[in-house]
Amino acid sequence: MAITSIFKWRTIFPIHTSYGRESLPWRRQRLPHLLPFLLLLHHIPLCNSLQLPNFVLPPPPHLLSLPRRRLRSIFSPMSASLNTDATPPPPASKTVRVVIKGRVQGVFFRDWTVENAKELGLKGWVRNRRDGSVEALFSGSPQKVDDMEQRCRRGPPDAMVTALQVFPSTDDDPGTLFERKPTV
Repeated sequence: MAITSIFKWRTIFPIHTSYGRESLPWRRQRLPHLLPFLLLLHHIPLCNSLQLPNFVLPPPPHLLSLPRRRLRSIFSPMSASLNTDATPPPPASKTVRVVIKGRVQGVFFRDWTVENAKELGLKGWVRNRRDGSVEALFSGSPQKVDDMEQRCRRGPPDAMVTALQVFPSTDDDPGTLFERKPTV
């Protein structure tokens, strides 16, 4: 329907010159080549910053009425075959000590680190060092610790990170929450 309306638009509203005739007759022949582009125009977002929230949909009603034992029996052969692989499960916790170098002091790097670590649910600490770097200890799930490492590579807006050194840590105590420690 949209294709025919585009063709009708060109025939209903032709471009006229002062002589009363269509000035660009070749446009009618080139229009079919432009149709894929014209049809895609309404799919291009007007603003990239407008993001719709991702909603988690509830399970379908027919799955809710099934007893739990039956749901497990449906998926148990699949999960049993996945557990037979030779790969061990990932460790429950990962602890790393990170040294961040560059313009990282005086730009609220420690406050930014505390905020991000608490957001990710990590344990540990952050502190300034006298050599101008920032040192931190991150402990938590491996995926969240890796995410925090990536965030530290960028840092807050006013920081300029030139180097990030990551050391596995087994003997440092992360504590029970994430805190800001005094300069060492």
